[in-house]
Amino acid sequence: MSRVVLDGDHLVSHLLNFPDNVEKLVFSSRPHEADGESKGGAGIPADILETPKEYVFYFDVPGLSKSDVQVTVEDDQKSLVIRSSGKRKREDMEEEEACKYVRLERRAPRNQTRKFRLPENADPSAISAKCENGVLTVTVEKLPAPKPKTVEVATN
Repeated sequence: MSRVVLDGDHLVSHLLNFPDNVEKLVFSSRPHEADGESKGGAGIPADILETPKEYVFYFDVPGLSKSDVQVTVEDDQKSLVIRSSGKRKREDMEEEEACKYVRLERRAPRNQTRKFRLPENADPSAISAKCENGVLTVTVEKLPAPKPKTVEVATN
């Protein structure tokens, strides 16, 4: 009989990502709609917050400046697309010839893209974006709720 040791952090992470993994499996033929990612990797990590007045998207873009990131609205104003074209710079010590990396884990792939279908009540003309401290924040305002229309009843 073999003994299995479970890492608590790994197990919790797996359980938290389980709904996303199931959705990716079910909708794998539609990558843009299912997980917001395009070809070429894991995509840009994102959190999405809904408030009563807006949707706020938070993207991790460590080491990238605002000129390395592009925010666009596509598909007849129905999709929000985030593209990064920069590359994180390494902290190499150029004057030291004998320096080499012992471990290199913080690689940032080039040309990442995330695409999200905007909700029906999102206002594509009211989008703002800012990039600071390695976080891109995109705010999409909501359209006002439609007001009920009263129709006067005519009499003969």
